[in-house]
Amino acid sequence: MSHKKRSNTPKGFKGFKLNIYWIYGIIAIIFFGMNLPSFNSTAKIDETTLLEKIENREVKKVTFVKNANGMTTHAEVELINSDTKPPHFKFEITNDEYLLDQIQKKETDGYKVSIDARTDKDWFGGIISWILPLVIFIAIWIFIMRRMSGGSGAGGQIFNIGKAKGKLIDKENIKVTFEDVAGLEEAKEEVTEIVDFLKSPEKYTKLGGKIPRGAMLVGPPGTGKTLLAKAVAGEAKVPFFSLSGSDFVEMFVGVGASRVRDLFKQAKEKSPSIIFIDEIDAIGRARGKNAMTGSNDERENTLNQLLTEMDGFGTNSGVIVMAATNRADVLDKALTRAGRFDRQIFVDLPELIERKKIFDVHLKPLKLAKKLDVNFLARQTPGFSGADIANVCNEAALIAARKSKKIVEKEDFLDAVDRIIGGLEKKSKIISPNEKKTIAYHEAGHATVSWMLEHAAPLIKVTIVPRGKSLGAAWYLPEERQLTTTEQMLDEICTAMGGRAAEDVFFGKISTGALSDLEKVTKMAYAMVSIYGLSKNIGNISYYDSSGQQSGFTKPYSEERAQNIDKEVSEILDNQYKRAKKILVKYKEKVENLGSYLLQKEVIFKADLEKIFGPRKWKSYEEEKLKNLEKEESQKK
Repeated sequence: MSHKKRSNTPKGFKGFKLNIYWIYGIIAIIFFGMNLPSFNSTAKIDETTLLEKIENREVKKVTFVKNANGMTTHAEVELINSDTKPPHFKFEITNDEYLLDQIQKKETDGYKVSIDARTDKDWFGGIISWILPLVIFIAIWIFIMRRMSGGSGAGGQIFNIGKAKGKLIDKENIKVTFEDVAGLEEAKEEVTEIVDFLKSPEKYTKLGGKIPRGAMLVGPPGTGKTLLAKAVAGEAKVPFFSLSGSDFVEMFVGVGASRVRDLFKQAKEKSPSIIFIDEIDAIGRARGKNAMTGSNDERENTLNQLLTEMDGFGTNSGVIVMAATNRADVLDKALTRAGRFDRQIFVDLPELIERKKIFDVHLKPLKLAKKLDVNFLARQTPGFSGADIANVCNEAALIAARKSKKIVEKEDFLDAVDRIIGGLEKKSKIISPNEKKTIAYHEAGHATVSWMLEHAAPLIKVTIVPRGKSLGAAWYLPEERQLTTTEQMLDEICTAMGGRAAEDVFFGKISTGALSDLEKVTKMAYAMVSIYGLSKNIGNISYYDSSGQQSGFTKPYSEERAQNIDKEVSEILDNQYKRAKKILVKYKEKVENLGSYLLQKEVIFKADLEKIFGPRKWKSYEEEKLKNLEKEESQKK
């Protein structure tokens, strides 16, 4: 069902819009017209010539012309023998009494000049003097009203301040459908059901059920929450109101609540309809959390009005509210209860197979190499969101164009992934030979330790070319898992410690290059001890606050417990550092070969490690999963 605004404008005026500048233009033309020189074809003569013509008995009549103020401006001359229409000449008068006296002196017996006078009334000037102030007043009024009702600036939108800013989207205006949303099968199924509720409600209500009031899309940034809402707008043949949570709150008190009322009023008028509020945490945060009294009253009023509209005394039949947020933990409990947002649809980061489907969507518009392996691309992008994958595809196309290629190849995608993760290569950065050697052995240490530990993520690539802020980098393929064991976390910590351990083993001194590694492992160790309860000495205790209500200034444990936690974290990190050193000492010769090879090539891959260390003993679950997927695809073909 398409909703279009009716217009009473005649067809001939469809493209015309009244603008304040049109009025300015008309006023300028009028002033210009008033001051235009006269284009009268009457010839001008001077006083001497006139008197000569009178003396020669050629002049029949002289008319003195006065203005509205009674002042003589000029005289018009009519000749005796002339076939043209009078006046035949005109001249400017400086002194009319002197001229009359001179004319009388030139007159002779039997010849007299007829003298006449006339007053010219300036009708045009009179009309303008009345109309012009009126036009200027109307123009100023229109300008002020337009600024107050729809213009920008601090004084703008005075009269529309309480109106909702929701944008009504018709099906014709949006081209995104469920086909464009890849890798979110469960979420798509739920939102498809919501669209079906609105299209055929009797299918569900005849059994006594009630249509859900709302659905909350929850997930990390870039996972496709807003895209999913756009697809709902494209699929639903019902009015779709779209706006952001921040659109409700202004500098004026009471505006947010007024806009919520107006939004639901519009939605009810066009029901069945869908309201989509993006970034709802802007108004939906838990109430009473602000330490400053009264500072969040406006936001709370807006939230209260939203709660009332969704499940209050009024009825909202035929209106479903959809919302999206990546901060579900800070939302008010009253907002997420049953009867308001009945359903919470979790939109997580895509897994391997989902990433492959997302790549299939974003690769369609690109001119690709024939042998491009999409499974390989999906495997190279663990932890990437849908938005990240779209960025990879676009970046790969730009890199290929920069290299003047006609197709986008595998190397372009790898460069794009490196560009997004690590930043742009800085080959011009000046690094001394000693520093370069330290960086090479640091990265070789990471690579070696990860290769020798069962639960460490397998290595893909190592480089000592500076990228972004880092001087060197190693890319790993982490196993996608829902649970992490103590052994897996310890292996990851040990791998991260491998870089500093290599500096210690081969140079007998350490550098500041391990800063990011130390930051990472310290956070992991504290999480093991105080959040996940993976420490034997501290026990099965977690100090994690999922509600987010805990203040950062107070600790939920004693000072003695804090010392024990610090001691336990230090022991974990020391043990893994010693473990990394032990591995590097054991394979010292091979690590040296790897470091030298890295210094020479600057970039090495998994195949290079296999040449030095031999094949890795353990295969990841992801590799087995991909092999099975490739078998299935080959069988289908």
